[in-house]
Amino acid sequence: MKGSTCMVWMAVATWLTTAAPVLEAAEAPSPPATRNPVAVEEVRAGTRKVANAAWWGFNREDATECLQSALDSGAGSVTVPYQGTPWIVRPVRLPSGQEITLEPGVVILAKKGEFQGPGDSLFTATAQSNLVIRGYGATLRMHKRDYQQPPYKPAEWRMGVALRGCRHVLIEGLRVESTGGDGFYIDGGGDLGWSEDITLRNCAASDNHRQGVSVISAVGLVIENCVFSRTWGTAPEAGIDFEPDTEAQRLVHCLVRNSIFENNNGHQILVYLKPLTTNSQPVSIRFENCLARMTGERFRLGDQAPPKGIRGVAGIAVGEVKDNGPSGLIEFVHCVTENTAAEGARIYDKSAERAQVRFIDCSFSKPWSSAADRPEAPQAAILIELRHPELTARPGGIEFLNCLVHDNLSRPGIWFEEPKGEISLRDLSGEIFVAAPGSIIPHWGAKPTNVTLKLAPIP
Repeated sequence: MKGSTCMVWMAVATWLTTAAPVLEAAEAPSPPATRNPVAVEEVRAGTRKVANAAWWGFNREDATECLQSALDSGAGSVTVPYQGTPWIVRPVRLPSGQEITLEPGVVILAKKGEFQGPGDSLFTATAQSNLVIRGYGATLRMHKRDYQQPPYKPAEWRMGVALRGCRHVLIEGLRVESTGGDGFYIDGGGDLGWSEDITLRNCAASDNHRQGVSVISAVGLVIENCVFSRTWGTAPEAGIDFEPDTEAQRLVHCLVRNSIFENNNGHQILVYLKPLTTNSQPVSIRFENCLARMTGERFRLGDQAPPKGIRGVAGIAVGEVKDNGPSGLIEFVHCVTENTAAEGARIYDKSAERAQVRFIDCSFSKPWSSAADRPEAPQAAILIELRHPELTARPGGIEFLNCLVHDNLSRPGIWFEEPKGEISLRDLSGEIFVAAPGSIIPHWGAKPTNVTLKLAPIP
């Protein structure tokens, strides 16, 4: 057991030193840049490859045309300078083949009264490639509370950064907050049903309406050293949500590592695969050295206070991998959940015969730390649940290798719940060490099949 505990808390040490976004040292801001028609003509002629967006002017009331003209100029590199006041814009389109640098202190701010369209996003790239956005010390900000009430029509797609059918995109050091949808959105678009070779590094998303980041369809995705927090507004309200819309979409070679998911109103981490079928590409989703937690923090960001505070649900949730769902693997390695409002991990409507779920050297600490959204649910550190028997008659296919449950109260370390008490849990294996007072007896249901998981108490 000492080896197990050491392995788990080595993981904690890893995210303590690596998970928070690393901000590069910021130089003192330069004086505000000004219009430069000569430089603009040189950019248009192709004799100058590096541009400053302020060369096209800067309008304090609406800088959209200035910024969009710079991005459309054909320059290989565009710097958006700090001007002492936000760049107030309407929706902006991102091009291919460009490196965009937002200087420290830059705020790209959604213009009040605009973004009336339900899918109007701050930055959108559709069918673009070879794009880099660097924004260490910079922020993209929208007006979430405005979009949540008239005259705006209800919608959940006013994103901070939306990538649709893009290839070879790097976004690093950027903070996105208070959007009318997701902080970051990754999907197919144009002629490509997914986005490919996408990296989010050292980014943060806070106080967004639907998710911190939604991954709808992606191949070759890396999310690292990021923080996704304080999502509230409309379900699912997760820190991150892998959730395709159709069976043709893909979640292949997706890696999330060294990242924090905290104080989100829904699950901190959610993988929901109901639309995928046996016709879909096998899924491959891996979380490494990630932390999912509730801190009990009540927060205010300008006028962005949640009406009833943040509730939270499970730390990690995997749902609806049905009997005719996809094959593949969903894996959590050296991950930690703590102070979660409900379970540390919840796996529901998961077929034993389709994509497998595996936890390796993971820790689930202090579950059920506050009121949950489903108080009638069995209170266990880990819940395996069958909600909809029509989705799977064979729930299971889950492995726990060298995992730890740490609980302040006496309750089952793991519990299987299904409404009729007739369907067997199957193919559950591994070992979980439990540090908790009182009984840790698990519940496997009436007729467990090939259930070899062992629970070992820690004195």
